[in-house]
Amino acid sequence: METVRIAVIGGSGLYNMAEIADIRRYELDTPFGKPSAAIVVGTLRGKRVAFLPRHGIGHVFTPSDVPYRANIYALKQLGVRQIIAVNACGSLREDYAPGDIVMPHQLVDYTKADRGRSFFERGLVAHISVADPFCTTLREKAYEAVKRAGGTAHADGTFVIVEGPRFSTRGESQIFRQLGCDIIGMTTCPEAFLAREAEICYASMAHITDYDVWHTSEAPVTVDMVVETLHRNVQTAQAAIANCVEILDAERSCDCHHALDNALMTDRKRADPESVARLRPLLGRFFD
Repeated sequence: METVRIAVIGGSGLYNMAEIADIRRYELDTPFGKPSAAIVVGTLRGKRVAFLPRHGIGHVFTPSDVPYRANIYALKQLGVRQIIAVNACGSLREDYAPGDIVMPHQLVDYTKADRGRSFFERGLVAHISVADPFCTTLREKAYEAVKRAGGTAHADGTFVIVEGPRFSTRGESQIFRQLGCDIIGMTTCPEAFLAREAEICYASMAHITDYDVWHTSEAPVTVDMVVETLHRNVQTAQAAIANCVEILDAERSCDCHHALDNALMTDRKRADPESVARLRPLLGRFFD
């Protein structure tokens, strides 16, 4: 299996680009089950890039059912060091309009189901730091890439993640606005946190599709509204991804790649051997 340093997680339409060449598909398995779909690896702007449709082929996984751990683990197996995540989101502020793209800098986790929040379970304890859950360098590159593609970009924002699959009530939407959140979505948690546990840089290109339901002069969000805006923005999204891949240094070193340095609490001699074996792609440098 080849080594790939850059990955894109998003919808299947994002990698149906004429630019992508030398395509290979990898059907991987992990201790946490199979990823959402086969990982498609192709050459884009001179670099090998792994593409993974978060919701599966044909959008078959709800936000709660996405196999987040399997997805991140499989990308780690490939050697991925940087993930560009593409997310649909609603706007909670007037000046972040539908069609704009936000590179959020903060996350608020309002999910309720156990989506597989951590790779670390009984027998092997780690407390990961996610004070800044998105990679600063990767966010900056994504912002530059969106601007180059002609998109309206916002360099920061607080992203609140809710369980779904339903959309918000007006009361919930107003509360999130009062809490200082800027955009709202359903899929970035625990994806961002798992990427940090796997010591992978992670940034989101969050595509605004609607004003959620707080905006009384706009129609409440519907699936048709979301899909229409995403289809309208697909060329900008593809161009932004290609630009981002082009300007990234695939081999750069980052603090994200050392996130576990001071996070492991379990005494190495007391660590559960099965847990260590299961997480070998993440922890090999600590136990080899």
